[in-house]
Amino acid sequence: MIDIQRIQARAEAVRDNKAFELIVVGVIILSALLVGAKTYPIPAPLVTLILWLDIAVTLLFLFEITVRFIADNNKRRFFLNGWNVFDTLVVVVSLIPIDNSEMALIGRLVRVFRVLRMVSIIPELRMLLNSLVRALPQLGYVVLLMFIIFYIYAAVGATFFSEINHDLWGDISLSMLTLFRVMTFEDWTDVMYETMDVYPLSWMYYLSFIFLTTFAFLNMVIGIVVNVLEDEHAQQRAEQDKEDGKATMDDLRDEIQELKTLITQLSQQQSSR
Repeated sequence: MIDIQRIQARAEAVRDNKAFELIVVGVIILSALLVGAKTYPIPAPLVTLILWLDIAVTLLFLFEITVRFIADNNKRRFFLNGWNVFDTLVVVVSLIPIDNSEMALIGRLVRVFRVLRMVSIIPELRMLLNSLVRALPQLGYVVLLMFIIFYIYAAVGATFFSEINHDLWGDISLSMLTLFRVMTFEDWTDVMYETMDVYPLSWMYYLSFIFLTTFAFLNMVIGIVVNVLEDEHAQQRAEQDKEDGKATMDDLRDEIQELKTLITQLSQQQSSR
């Protein structure tokens, strides 16, 4: 008869083992290297070796996701976790032999996305990604305000500088692309000096735009992400403290129950005497 509890306990021990986690991370890195190696012209024997290594990586991923599923206490909720669904889909699609079929492109893309499994394995990376996702609503307003600034400056640039260089300032869409180049400091001084030959004070236009976008708005974005990350850390610490407190209360209950049992036994012994 199969002892399900013993199998689950062993699966939990394997899942929580740091060595197993490091092995999985190493396999993910190996998978990324294999994807990169396939982009180079390599001899046929090495292609065969890469093929077998890719099969071994897929089997190891299958073993890892199976261990995580068996070790989970609530298996019905296992696939309610987005990362578990992502990992399972990547493994299942990797098992399908589609390399020599019309779906070969999808197979290669799935193998590329296997690198993302690093996020689902390492809790710190998951926390960073969760923080970015939680920050998106607040970042949306910052992006909207930045778009408004871009649009205003692009309209001004198209109005004054279109005759100087039509390729850069011919319409508002080209002007916005040029301003993006200015914001990222990609040869922006060449653009500025070209307009300064006609409008000597146009440097004020560029500097004010850079201060508003590169310095002000990007710092706002960084501040929002850092704030959300701190909230995520605080929430995680609170949950950990709650679990520790619960464990302490459980230990106290067990000790009290043992004392009650011991007192009951002593009372019975004295009564029998």
